Amino acid sequence: MSDPSPNGFVRDARHLRLDTFVRLRWLAITGQSAAVVGAQFGLGLALPFGWCFLVIAASSWLNLALRIRFPASYRLSDDSAALLLAFDIIQLAALLFLTGGLQNPFSLLFLAPVLISATALPPERTLALGLLAIGLATLLALVHRPLPWFADGRIELPFLYISGVWTAILLGTAFTGVYAWRVAEETRQLAQALAATELVLAREQHLSQLDGLAAAAAHELGTPLGTIMVVTKELVRQLGPTASPGVAEDLELLREQVDRCRGILQKLTSLDSDETGFLATVTFSHLVEELAAPQRALGIQLAVSSRGEGPEPICRRNPGVMFGLANIVDNAVDFADSRVVIEAHWDLERVFLEIRDDGPGFSSEVLLRAGEPYVTTRSPDRTVQGDTVGAGLGLGLFIAKTLIERSGALLTLSNMSSPGSTGAVVQIAWPRPVFERGAVPRHAPEVVGQPLTERSAAPI
Repeated sequence: MSDPSPNGFVRDARHLRLDTFVRLRWLAITGQSAAVVGAQFGLGLALPFGWCFLVIAASSWLNLALRIRFPASYRLSDDSAALLLAFDIIQLAALLFLTGGLQNPFSLLFLAPVLISATALPPERTLALGLLAIGLATLLALVHRPLPWFADGRIELPFLYISGVWTAILLGTAFTGVYAWRVAEETRQLAQALAATELVLAREQHLSQLDGLAAAAAHELGTPLGTIMVVTKELVRQLGPTASPGVAEDLELLREQVDRCRGILQKLTSLDSDETGFLATVTFSHLVEELAAPQRALGIQLAVSSRGEGPEPICRRNPGVMFGLANIVDNAVDFADSRVVIEAHWDLERVFLEIRDDGPGFSSEVLLRAGEPYVTTRSPDRTVQGDTVGAGLGLGLFIAKTLIERSGALLTLSNMSSPGSTGAVVQIAWPRPVFERGAVPRHAPEVVGQPLTERSAAPI
């Protein structure tokens, strides 16, 4: 069973729109053009005018190509953004080579691409761009064309001064890069924390609103279920031994399903109950068997297995978690063609549960909006025991996911990826200390002849 990573919940907030880079480059092109024109015609300095504008034109052509190829809202990957910033550093170095190298006061602009990278890209990309800028600055300190000057003279700055400029660029790149990265990272963490808090509050609000609906439903459904039970018993009494085997089986099935409905309603009204005593704790394998036991009479093959490293984990009975897990198993049984697999696995750090079926799998809409309320996994044409039913309200998965994640678990939804197989896969992972929190420390007994870490879950 794969190990779901909590990193799947962290949304990357670094990616910037291409439009941002294009606009910044147009600003740089405008400034470079103004500086070249002003030095050539305003101050009368002898510049390699054609070569300078050829370098600036290369940046303009890149901007036009990006604008034509991609929409303005396109977001760049880290690698693409790093390549664009690297181009800006190389283009600036080419201009500085033509206009005096580090003797040119505009050499300080080496800091700009590194600063942008520090605020928008991971540290390793920023480090690579910083090394590129320092490497090109070192090359320009040694090899460059003369600094443009007036026609009646030529200025040559001492190498010690150029070394000071190189040192300033080196220290400035390091300091501004680290400082900007730190400030931007704190801002990102705060934004992610606020977004996560808003999401949790919204889901808790939805769930709180459903608490009253669950209690009302339990109260209202109690009477019709009682009536169905009375009528069923009366039919059994009237038909007696004269009832055909098929009718007797149908009546027995009806009675069992009424009992099951009553049990579900009882769970809905006792999600916040605090159980104490010996039955308040349960081993992981027994918990899995409790989930599977009510489904064995529904004609679907259930394959249940438990294995792990170290002692078997023990947890307190949490009605909310049990209800959420039972809902997921119910969905797997409803959608499966013939088989549902429930695998429990643990090690010294994590506890995993994986539920798979061989049905059609999750739709793309459900996978994209997993855990949101009113996203149903049922289609209007899905039938149950030959009767057409409407689409569900889409609350079952939302309630199950919220209740399970309340316990500190990470729940992920996916479809089978192996060739030739279909079906939905639900993976749930708890940190082991969180799973065992509040449980009485004890060791589950070994099954004679079988090690605890390699046995199938046995019924209670």
